Order: sequence, then C-alpha cells, then structure tokens
Amino acid sequence: MAQDLKEAIEKAEDAAQAAEAANDQAVEALADAAELAAAATAGVHGIDPFIFRVSIFVLAIFVGYYVVWSVTPALHTPLMSVTNAISSVIVVGALLATGVDLVDVEGEGGGTARLLGFVALVLASVNIFGGFLVTQRMLAMYKKKER
Repeated sequence: MAQDLKEAIEKAEDAAQAAEAANDQAVEALADAAELAAAATAGVHGIDPFIFRVSIFVLAIFVGYYVVWSVTPALHTPLMSVTNAISSVIVVGALLATGVDLVDVEGEGGGTARLLGFVALVLASVNIFGGFLVTQRMLAMYKKKER
C-alpha cells in the first residue's frame, strides 16, 4: 500500500514537472509571437489595427493548438482545471459587459456590448460546466471499481 502511494506521488510530481515545462514552452512561444508581430509592424505606420489584432489572434491559435496537443493524457485533468479558471475570469468580464448601461454615444449603442457579453457569458458557462464533467469523468477512470 505504501509502495503504491509512493509511486502515485512520484507520478504526480513527474506530471507537475511536465505541466510546468509545457507552460514554460507556451510562455516562450507567446513571447516569440509577440516579438515577431512587433518586428513585422515596427516600420509600418499605416497598418490597420484590425489586421494587427487578427494576426495576433491567428498566432495565438497556432500556439494554443501546439501547446494543447503536446500535453500527455496524464495532464488532462490539471489542464482542464486551468481552463475552468480562465473561463471563470471570462465570466466576470462577460457579466461586466452584460451590465453595461445602454448609452448611445454618437450612434454607438451599448446594446451590442450587452448582446456580446451575454453570448460570452453563455459560452463560458457551457465551457466551465463541460470542463467539470470531463474532469469528473477523468477522475472516475482512476477509481477502483466496486463489485
């Protein structure tokens, strides 16, 4: 029994080290992407801010794809916990956007902000709920079966 506990602790420590290494790689990749984006637009004064933001978004998609697919199955549950934490921050921002007063400043109403805030709130809530379901299912795989 004690040997199993030691093995479980060693596996958890290995998983934590692997998660930290993956996190470090993700931070380095985002820093590199930001440097590339800054270098690409350094001498260009007439670049459209929309194009600049879309290019950063596309780079973030690629970085996220490679980070998520390089995670081992043993790290899935901790990764889902982090994802749920990020979604909870999104919920706070969505609640703030949803609670915006309807102010009509030069033709730009707050109705769009409220609508997008509500959509973000619904999607983030679904993400959190689904994350908890997947996490519980993953944890159930490690429980001993009762007969």
